[in-house]
Amino acid sequence: MRIADKMNYEQVTTNLGRNRSEMSELQNQAALQKKVTKPSDDPLGATRVLGMRTEINGNNQFLKSISNAKAFLEYSEESLGELSEALVRAKELAINQANDASAGPKSRELVASEVAQLFSQSVQIGNRKLGERFLFGGYKTQQAPFDPEGNYHGDNGLMEIIIDKEAKLAMNIPGNLVFLGRGLKAPADAGPDSSQNFSSPQMAPKEKPVRERKAPMIPDYELPAMRGPASERPANLEAPDELAKKQAELERKLSERGIDIFSVLKGFEVALKTNDKPAIQESIDKLDTALEQVVLSRAELGSRVGTLNAATESISKGTIDAKTMSSNIEDADTFQLVSDINKSESTLKATLATSGKLIQPSLLDFLR
Repeated sequence: MRIADKMNYEQVTTNLGRNRSEMSELQNQAALQKKVTKPSDDPLGATRVLGMRTEINGNNQFLKSISNAKAFLEYSEESLGELSEALVRAKELAINQANDASAGPKSRELVASEVAQLFSQSVQIGNRKLGERFLFGGYKTQQAPFDPEGNYHGDNGLMEIIIDKEAKLAMNIPGNLVFLGRGLKAPADAGPDSSQNFSSPQMAPKEKPVRERKAPMIPDYELPAMRGPASERPANLEAPDELAKKQAELERKLSERGIDIFSVLKGFEVALKTNDKPAIQESIDKLDTALEQVVLSRAELGSRVGTLNAATESISKGTIDAKTMSSNIEDADTFQLVSDINKSESTLKATLATSGKLIQPSLLDFLR
């Protein structure tokens, strides 16, 4: 086969171009520390990396929602803690004033002013807000849920957030449930005076309906599971049906002891002003019931915060798994990369050396 000078030049040019292209690609990988810098480098790997980045971005959004809901729940629980302290103080006053040996008409009239302050404090707690949203107004977060007389102007709305791909959680408790016992039964031993204002002020106690509140509905849908073994749902992260059961259990407990806290405080104040000792003694039991109602609500809020903490832990683990798998696919092995660069550099030098010897002899060298 006849080898022309043009064929030698073309072969040398092709080899040098291939070696320089390989060297350039390795240098680019070394600069970026990535072995997959474009989809053509590894189409399947690039697809998986893009999917993991999408998952990581979704997890970050879940974490933002959980953080906002956690702040809302924690401030609600803190506010109910203050309400518990107010009720405990009212109970102390009731026990003290129920004894004739340590109390009289004048002292009871003075204590009535403190109870009025406790009533106002309770209304203010019911109107607490975080940022621009009221805590206990249900869906009506832009207006105060309680007026100065303790009448409720909110609704029964439960503001739900998505805490992962398969579960929702309510970030609030409506004020009429905690403060008024709406939709809840009055204690069986509380007597006729403990009947609550369940609907309108004109409705007689025996006509007051018990509104049945349902647990939050969670749609039944399936989404792909999060990647990686560490991203699986931990045992302490409750499933949607478990959340619904817990909400139903809370409502069942409250339904046994529902009471209007504002009516209890107002009735206690009136009993003190009128020096009605039997009514003062009766207020002790009612205050116990009101305190239990608040404690149950606080326990529910604390349980939801625990669920959010478990969800945060699960999502964080899922994010770490996704980042680890993405790194295994696209990140370059530094030691292997340096070795490949040295090898490619040696190959390029050898190509240059042999190419010079191959194309140096020509017809012009013999025409001198």
